[in-house]
Amino acid sequence: MLDLGRILLHGAVLSALGSLILMGAVYFNPRFARQDLPKDIRDATPPLSKREKWQALALAVPFFALVVFIPLLSGLTLEAPDGGQVSFLVLFLHIFGVIFVFNLVDLLILDCLIYCTITPKFVVIPGTEGLPGYKNYGHQIRAHLRGTVLQSVLALLLAWVVTFIK
Repeated sequence: MLDLGRILLHGAVLSALGSLILMGAVYFNPRFARQDLPKDIRDATPPLSKREKWQALALAVPFFALVVFIPLLSGLTLEAPDGGQVSFLVLFLHIFGVIFVFNLVDLLILDCLIYCTITPKFVVIPGTEGLPGYKNYGHQIRAHLRGTVLQSVLALLLAWVVTFIK
């Protein structure tokens, strides 16, 4: 049986830490988000320099470590109510749920609220002020729908790892 409280708690921890890294990266250099922004903004900005790519990588490593290890640890600590083995399906759904909470927070708070609705100056790449892409909710929703497919694959892999370790 799924423990929704644990899914929400671990998803909230992942959301808080992941959001801090993502917003910190964009605050440091809004161009780090370039590849995830709508086409009009990407077209108006040159690709990242070698230095920017290394800086972005230095921030991406801890972010992706969080996205992998928090759901993995959450799955590893999951126990069946009867003391038996947790089924693969329950592990998958649990891990998927933890990642999905982050995906939902990322979509609703970071992308729709901060990027599209509020659009503070620190998220705007210099030279792209006023471009309609910053208000493109559809782009954000489509990107997150595609991300849900990748999230499913990650959840399957992590559930397999948990099954293998336990």
